[in-house]
Amino acid sequence: MKLMLAEPFKSLWAGQDPFVAVEALQGEVYRELEGRRTLRTEVAGRGYFVKIHRGIGWGEIAKNLLTAKLPVLGARQEWQAIERLTAAGVATMTAVAYGERGANPAAQHSFIVTEELAPTTDLEQLSLNWANQPPAPRLKWALIKEVASMVGRMHRAGVNHRDCYICHFLLHTDQAVTADNLRLSLIDLHRAQCRVEVPRRWRDKDLAALYYSVLETGLTSRDKLRFLRRYFELPLRQILADEQRFLRYLEYKAGKLYERKQRYGGLL
Repeated sequence: MKLMLAEPFKSLWAGQDPFVAVEALQGEVYRELEGRRTLRTEVAGRGYFVKIHRGIGWGEIAKNLLTAKLPVLGARQEWQAIERLTAAGVATMTAVAYGERGANPAAQHSFIVTEELAPTTDLEQLSLNWANQPPAPRLKWALIKEVASMVGRMHRAGVNHRDCYICHFLLHTDQAVTADNLRLSLIDLHRAQCRVEVPRRWRDKDLAALYYSVLETGLTSRDKLRFLRRYFELPLRQILADEQRFLRYLEYKAGKLYERKQRYGGLL
């Protein structure tokens, strides 16, 4: 069994079985799937997000593997990704409780509780009308550079997100947001993978997902080059020479994702 409790849950659950206590938490349910539940709760006036994993069964694991998908077996992936990103200087969630018990991956019971990041807005909402009402150029460039820097540090730290869309970048709005004063946090890491080094395949998947999610925001070719220069931390001439194959893949994959969105609607 693995367990980490910080305040307020260390005091709140003192003398209790935390795996029973977490199941008793009440609040707004954001997602209820077989084997996984996500909700927002409040303790002492502060908001927290709770993700509970109860095991998905060997049948679901086999189904995922047969369709070339890596199953999410528990809260450990998010816990490890938060630790890795924090160490790498990538702003993300703060975990205040984590638990895991059971050796059987198909029936493992685990949970993670993170502090709510508020007030914030995600970059998808922020950029909804950019195509028709462009933002101030300096603010747009600052956001592009910050996202590129965060994703670059994430990948260099050995983490790939697997849901790397702009909706998972939260812009903090507790202070006036300007080009010289902005703060982003990366969220929704339950599918993230941690390794010594991110395989190129998974790096490219993250970047294609990110590119796809900004296709309707009116970004220019220069904006894309700004992103590449900050992400790779190399001169543009070298990037364009060394990454031709990747850049072709990026356009192809993002286009395919966009076609699928048009056909079925929503993110993938």
